[in-house]
Amino acid sequence: MKFKSITAIALCAMAFISCDEDTANIGTSLTSDNDRLTVTTHSFNVVTQSIAVDSVFTRERRGYFGRVKDPETNAYVKSEFTTQFNMMEDMVSTFPKLEEITSKDENGNIIADSCFVRIILDVNNSYGDTLAAMKLRVSELDRPINNELMHYTNFDPKEMGYIRQGGMQYDKMFTMRDLTESDSIRYLTEVNLHRNTATTTDNSYYDEMILRFDKPYTDKDGVTYNNLGTYILRQYYDHPEYFKNSYNFIHHVFPGLHFETIDGTGVMARVMEMDMFVFYRVKDEFDDEDEDSKDFIMMSSTEEVVQTTKVTNDKEAIDRLVADNSCTYLKTPAGIFTEVTFPVDEISTSHPTDSLLSAKIAFQRQNNQSQASALTFNVPDKLMLIEKDSLDSFFKSRGLFNNIYAYQVTLDKNAYTFNNISNLLTRMHQAKEKGVKSDPNWVAKHPNWNKALLVPVEINSIKYTSSTVYGTQTNETPISTENKLGLTSTRLVKGTAEQPIQIQVIYGKFKN
Repeated sequence: MKFKSITAIALCAMAFISCDEDTANIGTSLTSDNDRLTVTTHSFNVVTQSIAVDSVFTRERRGYFGRVKDPETNAYVKSEFTTQFNMMEDMVSTFPKLEEITSKDENGNIIADSCFVRIILDVNNSYGDTLAAMKLRVSELDRPINNELMHYTNFDPKEMGYIRQGGMQYDKMFTMRDLTESDSIRYLTEVNLHRNTATTTDNSYYDEMILRFDKPYTDKDGVTYNNLGTYILRQYYDHPEYFKNSYNFIHHVFPGLHFETIDGTGVMARVMEMDMFVFYRVKDEFDDEDEDSKDFIMMSSTEEVVQTTKVTNDKEAIDRLVADNSCTYLKTPAGIFTEVTFPVDEISTSHPTDSLLSAKIAFQRQNNQSQASALTFNVPDKLMLIEKDSLDSFFKSRGLFNNIYAYQVTLDKNAYTFNNISNLLTRMHQAKEKGVKSDPNWVAKHPNWNKALLVPVEINSIKYTSSTVYGTQTNETPISTENKLGLTSTRLVKGTAEQPIQIQVIYGKFKN
């Protein structure tokens, strides 16, 4: 078979094929008798299997923390979140002059009136009862975490000694929907949230958690401050160079925080946004009554700094599902992928003089065996089919599906259907052909050469509006693909030697 670029005529042929199953006269209608295009269809067998995934690479902008019991395995899944805080490049310009601050202690030293971290929760994409009680532990990091290590979901900051011994530790009982906070805290009208949708029907309210760091804080030099905010303020006025950028702030002032649920089961909370506030008072030059006004600085957990989610799965439970021969699984976070082995050699030798025009394959869902309930994990919505050996580099480079070695589809009619993966098969065939020419043992050294993975993913997009003659419309532009870190699970029909999955291939060739 000739693996080569598809011509315009071939593309037209494919368009006609998709509309009409009768292909007998397609070549005649598109070309003359001298160079008539002949189209042939063929089906081949594909086998699949489940593979356990110890960890995945992630730069997920929204982390998770919580602990839940998987209704499918009766085993526990736990996520922990670690983050740094972003110091904007022009942050220095937002600090008032030292003499303008009126928040001071009895010795005349500046202090912060309060310091807290606000966590805005994406309840719509979280799991569990919004009023279930959980206990969260927040720990201060000892030093900045290696940027490369931190992006894998099996990285354990505690095990690697990144939690500061004797540092700040904060425990808080919480529910995803906090009904105890006052309206003034929940609304925070002085802060522009810059979001389009809320997690409730009231667009002015967001489900949030407030962590108040107003107890005495002792730094690494043994100096004690009345709270964390005072430490940050004094560091600025003693060393403004530490606040030049995020790198300096993280390495000289505050490395970050680690979030872990230490009690409770049944909630996996997704972080929509996290901000640290330091409040203080300054002299109001426009106030004739000589009163002070409140001011604050805000630092955020954003994708410009390091964020990570650590995932802990029950290995024995995962291995039991992998060994299930009745189906294959897709399970996140970092649980199980489905491996697909394509018959590339058979496809290439079946029609050696033809060109590969199209290859279509569908992976059918099976209903989960666990009883459906409000606590059943969601079914993965978006799925990526990717060349197995390209998986790690794809996510490291913030890749997008390219219809060459990475394809993305959305669940439709209880199946994940990839309408044309001919470029992937061509790439596999050409890689083997080139490799064997230079090394007779190439196949043995590249056992994954004809394998791909089905991976649940999340697509990060930028939303924007545009004007048309019919009014305004909202559009989305994908910017990156991330491994799915939310709780999802589904079973797929397994392709075996006895009962394989079929891939439908279309070939084409000209008469002359």
